[in-house]
Amino acid sequence: MTTEDSAPEDCATIEIREDDLTGPEIAQLLSDHLTFVFEQSPPESCHALDLSGLKQPGVTFWSAWIGAALAGCGALMELDAETGEIKSMRTDEGHRRRGVGGRMLDHLLAVARARDYRRVYLETGSQPGFAPARALYESRGFTECGAYGDYSADPNSCFFTLALD
Repeated sequence: MTTEDSAPEDCATIEIREDDLTGPEIAQLLSDHLTFVFEQSPPESCHALDLSGLKQPGVTFWSAWIGAALAGCGALMELDAETGEIKSMRTDEGHRRRGVGGRMLDHLLAVARARDYRRVYLETGSQPGFAPARALYESRGFTECGAYGDYSADPNSCFFTLALD
């Protein structure tokens, strides 16, 4: 599935593509993501997936591009036939505050609705470095919830959910 959305004035069109995780740009962005997560949280509280985790069955991964530049990424993991989990949301440093994260999140939610999911969840960090991500999720209607699935309550994690219409 590919979507193109017009971006804010300072940014070209954002194209979102399903991605096979083989490009060097994706490997670097995910490496940057894991580095950030492990700098912010203790190892036992880091739940970001690496390349092999994102290639597992039930996970679909997308990349966001502005022209030839990788701008961000995100994934949707199926927890069961009615429930999904948002994973690996990341915006490239040079494309922050330009609408990339919002476009990716909107895309993931549209796919979740198309799959007839009734609910989506996500986990993110509780540290200040994750505040922009939490604000984005809340802006789309996500509300905090308790630990779900295989997660345990953790002061370093914030858990969110969104019921889908």
